[in-house]
Amino acid sequence: LHVDRQVSGCSDHDGEDVYNLDGEELWFADFIKKEGVEPQPPFIDHITFQDAAYQQAEVNQQTCKTNLDNARRAMKDFKIED
Repeated sequence: LHVDRQVSGCSDHDGEDVYNLDGEELWFADFIKKEGVEPQPPFIDHITFQDAAYQQAEVNQQTCKTNLDNARRAMKDFKIED
């Protein structure tokens, strides 16, 4: 039994898109270098992701930032209760 996760998140200045298997990073998007990184050690059977994985990560970031802007606009009139 294995647990795999994809985490995609953003802020105004940063973003994260990563795939994990059993708590180990298999792939993450390096938005500075504009490429996907597979930080797997050499002693395991290497898992390769498709070339389109980085492009999908960029799309995920655009969607996340749009959703963040929409949430801010929708919540701007809500009062914070003490």
